[in-house]
This record gives sequence, C-alpha cells and structure tokens, in this order.
Amino acid sequence: MAWLKLENLQYTGAYKVRGALNALLIQREIGDYRPIVAASAGNHGAGVAWAARQLGLQAIIAVPKNAPRNKIERMVALGAEVVLHGTDFDQCLVWAQRKSITQGWRFLHAFDDPDVIAGQGTVALELLKYKPEVVVVPIGGGGLAAGHALVLKEAGVRLVGAQIEGVDAMASALRGGPKRISPRPTVADSLRVRQAGSLTRVMCQGALESIVLVSEEATLEAMRSLAVQDGIRAEGAGAVAVAALEQVHGTRRIALVSGGNTDLKLGQSEHQHQRMRRVQHVG
Repeated sequence: MAWLKLENLQYTGAYKVRGALNALLIQREIGDYRPIVAASAGNHGAGVAWAARQLGLQAIIAVPKNAPRNKIERMVALGAEVVLHGTDFDQCLVWAQRKSITQGWRFLHAFDDPDVIAGQGTVALELLKYKPEVVVVPIGGGGLAAGHALVLKEAGVRLVGAQIEGVDAMASALRGGPKRISPRPTVADSLRVRQAGSLTRVMCQGALESIVLVSEEATLEAMRSLAVQDGIRAEGAGAVAVAALEQVHGTRRIALVSGGNTDLKLGQSEHQHQRMRRVQHVG
C-alpha cells in the first residue's frame, strides 16, 4: 500500500506552478515588473504563464519544437508567448538565457533557482501531516527533489528519487559519473534533461537516500494502471515515482504523481488552430 500525492490536479496540470508562483510573487514584492523568459518542456512554462497572468506580468516561454502539442496549447491558453526552438530543453535554455541578456528580461530557470526550489518544497510541507516514512519523487533537473530535501531531511523522512533508465542525469552526477548525458527519447519528456542543476545537485547529494531507476516499460505500465484502476490521468513524468514503488520499502510510503498533461494526440479544432498562430518558430 502507498499513498499518492496528486499534483496532476493542479490547475496547470502539474506541481511546477508552485515554484513559478513563489518566484514571481517575490519578483513583484521587490517591485520588479520585467517580462519573464523561461525554457520549458511544458509544465514549467504553464506554471510561469499562469502565475504571470495572475500578477499582470508578461511571459515568454521557449519550448522544443517536438514538445507535446497539448502542453504548448496550455501555455498559449494561459496567455504566454510561446517560441518553438530546437529539439530539447537545453537548446531552449540557451535561447532563453541569451534573450534575458539582450532584452533585459528576467530569466526564470525551471529547476536551478532558489525561489523555484522553495516553492516546490510546499508539496513536502503538505505531506508532513500524514507522517510518511518515505516519499518518492520524480527527478529531472532536481528542483522538486531539492525542494523536498529542504523539508523532509529535517523532519527525519526518507527521500527517494525516481528516474528512467537512460534519462538519469542526476543519478549519473551523484554516483560520480558524467554530469552531462545524452538522454534517450522517453514518454517522460518533462524529465529529459542533459544535466541536473548545479544547486539542486548539491542539495540532493546529502538528502536523497537513493535514486531508483525504472524502465520505460514500467513507466508506461504505471500510466496504464493509474488510468484503468484508479481513474488517474498521469503523464510519463507523473507516473515514474509510482513505477518506482516496487523498489522502495517502507510502511508509510507516498509517491508523487507530479503531472497529468498527457499528449492525447487529438486532432485540433479550428479554435485550437487560431490559438496556435500565436506560437513562433525560431532557430
């Protein structure tokens, strides 16, 4: 038995909105009204778009050209300007950082930012009342795990990370392997980064009990099981922690379903085509 923390039920479909909102609230508090530019595989961009709209700020999001269409649609619907660039997160990251310099915009990293990390840690704060023995979280760049580390280590709760085989930049770095990898294509697109964050890596080093690696097949099966048996819509990254539960022991276990923005590959309506005209293709 295990409990599931359903962050897929967030308005933006993923936990990422927590870090984005925390960072932009702090920006507004100090009187900084600059536009925000970010790189995203989808969920961070949606979180930034939603938070920016609530606070009256402009958001520009760089997204890989092969990103799931439903995630692009969500960002556009939330009012962001979406720029399609390159084929992976890291290429978008370079573009966004360059634009922040040339245009004077505020760059907001998807995971390697202290305000974003603190915002993701609010998930862990909500879990403490259930007195868990161990919490399992998916890891891409490490922002979610680092946020949990801020809370759970002090509370004496075990923290286990979950990654897909071959999409494991954090695991590689922590075991002394290459810090930069060539991640393979995966259904868990939100976790597909070449390199974990430098800040998140340091925070996870002393707080993670272990990182469990699961197969692509186990992740797909977890997605199917959640949908069929529990009626829970989880994207690939959202199912990774559930897939890892078979390798995690404990009497009070919680796995984080981090997002539910699955790409249903449905045909677009004319209304969707109208909205997609706001997406720019560059590079």
